[in-house]
Amino acid sequence: MGSSKFHYLRIIVLSFLLSTFLPEAVHGSKKCYIVYLGAHSHGPSPTSLDMEAATSSHYNLLTSKAEEAMIYSYNKHINGFAALLEEEEAAHIAKKPNVISVFLSKEHKLQTTRSWDFLGLRRDAKNTAWQKGRFGENTIIGNIDTGVWPESKSFRDRGYGPIPSKWRGGKVCELDRVHGSSKNLCNRKLIGARFFSDAFEAANGKVKANERTARDLQGHGTHTLSTAGGDFVPGAHVFAVGNGTAKGGSPKARVVAYKVCWSRIDENSCDEADIMSAIDQAINDGVDIINLSVGGRRGVTAQDILTDGVTLGAFHAMSNNILCVASAGNDGPYPGTVVNGAPWIFTIGASTIDRDFTSTITFSDGRKIIGGSLSVTLQPDEAFDFILATDGKLANATIQDAQFCKPGTLDPAKVKGKVVNCIRKDNIKSVVEGLEAKSAGALAMSLQNQKQQGKTLTDEAHMVPSVSYHGQPAQKKNLGSQPPKSLHPPPKVQNTYYDVITATAPPTPSLTVKLSPAKTVIGTKPAPVMASYSSRGPNKIQPSILKPDIIAPGVNILAAYSLGTSPTTLLQDPRRFEFNVLQGTSMSSPHVSGIAGLLKTLHPTWSPAAIKSAIMTTATTRDNTNRPIQDAFDDKLAGPFDYGSGHVQPDLAIEPGLVYDIGLKDYLTFLCASGYNQQLISALNYNSTFVCRGSHSVNDLNYPSITLPNLGLDPVTVKRTLTNVGPPGTYNATAKVDGSEVTVVPNSLTFTKMYEKKTFKTSSVIQRYKYQFGALVWSDGKHIVRSPITVRRRN
Repeated sequence: MGSSKFHYLRIIVLSFLLSTFLPEAVHGSKKCYIVYLGAHSHGPSPTSLDMEAATSSHYNLLTSKAEEAMIYSYNKHINGFAALLEEEEAAHIAKKPNVISVFLSKEHKLQTTRSWDFLGLRRDAKNTAWQKGRFGENTIIGNIDTGVWPESKSFRDRGYGPIPSKWRGGKVCELDRVHGSSKNLCNRKLIGARFFSDAFEAANGKVKANERTARDLQGHGTHTLSTAGGDFVPGAHVFAVGNGTAKGGSPKARVVAYKVCWSRIDENSCDEADIMSAIDQAINDGVDIINLSVGGRRGVTAQDILTDGVTLGAFHAMSNNILCVASAGNDGPYPGTVVNGAPWIFTIGASTIDRDFTSTITFSDGRKIIGGSLSVTLQPDEAFDFILATDGKLANATIQDAQFCKPGTLDPAKVKGKVVNCIRKDNIKSVVEGLEAKSAGALAMSLQNQKQQGKTLTDEAHMVPSVSYHGQPAQKKNLGSQPPKSLHPPPKVQNTYYDVITATAPPTPSLTVKLSPAKTVIGTKPAPVMASYSSRGPNKIQPSILKPDIIAPGVNILAAYSLGTSPTTLLQDPRRFEFNVLQGTSMSSPHVSGIAGLLKTLHPTWSPAAIKSAIMTTATTRDNTNRPIQDAFDDKLAGPFDYGSGHVQPDLAIEPGLVYDIGLKDYLTFLCASGYNQQLISALNYNSTFVCRGSHSVNDLNYPSITLPNLGLDPVTVKRTLTNVGPPGTYNATAKVDGSEVTVVPNSLTFTKMYEKKTFKTSSVIQRYKYQFGALVWSDGKHIVRSPITVRRRN
């Protein structure tokens, strides 16, 4: 499918979706009407002059404000146009002799960044977090990443007022202008763009002169920034699937790009010193929220907390009332892999949503596998030869390399014209496998998850038609059980072909396959499900702090993308997309940044800890079937080390009732209790000398979760303070942990005014030697303020 066809499909989608997303508050009584004129006189193959003439005739039917009113001109095959009109104007046009009909554009239910619908946010509703939080209006979100593609429609500033006076970044806009562009690169929406490269260049040599810009040449930064704060953009899709409207969590926020990552193909190209400089600049610029979809160092210890650039930068951001939201990492499902574990960082894991992109693989013996796909362009009724990558390998390639379709391992003489089956190597990115399949002449690729990738299917814009799946591929008849007929729900994974194949094994028996076109499926159950790749606790940097803090959508997220790179970021890929589907905790982090923006708009005086608490204590541990959230593996439920407090719920977070607030001195006291050097702790306090006095416990940090990893024989008591941020009321406590006795004193708190504080203590005794999980819940009958409890006995 060529790029011109993509454009054609996109225009059609825009025309059908237009009315659903018009901001009535901006256009007043005007509404979107479609004026239908029948067929074009120019016939089925219009020239550019034909289309220009058609558009000109459409403008002639409008008033002198035609350019302002016109939204679409249907100038190719459908003759008509869509425009914002008063009712009287529409009635007047309907009387014109050539007009067949005039009607209000109705709502259609095709959706793209489905994650926001899944989280309960509706643009046309009256009482969601979007409306209460005024769509994040005038909150400033800074994104530290690969930069921004400023021409993206997600960053248009139509309808925006003056830049908020709290912005101190001036008019710095370190962006180059692409050839032929006349667009204002920074505007009232994208209010600033900076790049930081000195540390990267010191280690890797000078960045090319034409790339010394905050322009995004990798795509990642545009995707994350638009997810956090991109405006409404109808007509978004990839390969014509996921059709709908792209939007960010705070769609009316002001956004700023800070470019710190420089390689087009290497994701590990973000130097810590550059990141720190960017955080420092963002603080000085006056941003409200920093999104950092960049993982911290792996294998950290407690002593690294004061020698990690991200951790320190985030601390100073917190000190200046700026919330830093960061990725938990993509090294799951292994325990202890979570990064960005400091308590002042908001650490986000990844989960699925209730939308799938699917395709069905049908084998010639009747067996079927339902997998994930963005694009299948093969004829659905035509059968193609199927071959395992290990059967199609070059003679000098090892089976170990060939099974992953590593570069230079497939033999074109064996693979050309066939559907080749590869195993996914990386947790979230497999485009190299697709490139090797294409280079060897394969018509398509089926991509099998390894066991550690579980049921999480990550769909990508491969260079060949591709279907990803988990479970068993087509097998030799003597290897046991058959592949599943359906992967919803999937069966237990048995030994696959790759578990038993040897270099001397004969080829797979001849099979052919058919691949159905990719389609969008809405309403998948269960959802959310933990993403297999999402990094897990316990928190190595500080075991007494539960990490990740929360999970949010991070699988198959469709958002804006850079035209400066291909959808695969491979240099061999010439394609360019305005939108792309990406995965990772990099995608879940900006979801929470966007939600935090709504809270910041509604509650501008709240501290970063209060916003964080509101989101954490209102999270859910249930999916859309009202059952416990599942992990990405059969017969396994997720737990606090996987999802922290649970899955984000913005409509509840906007009015949490109570919050656990934490100030600068509380964090400094926590560092004292953790045994850090007094001189270093004092240096972190910017406004006065801080001295560690008395005895303190790390367990008493006023965190929204309670983690006790080293209980002894005696009860342990922790203290917490709740702040009322809702109406007066009485909250009653319930607490339960399996294998443990938990008491709360007092177990009832009455609040008589806003911002009143009440302190309570909870004690735990545990009989078991492994981690046990439970929760403490405060409720007034309306609000539910939930804190996960994680305890383990050490002896």
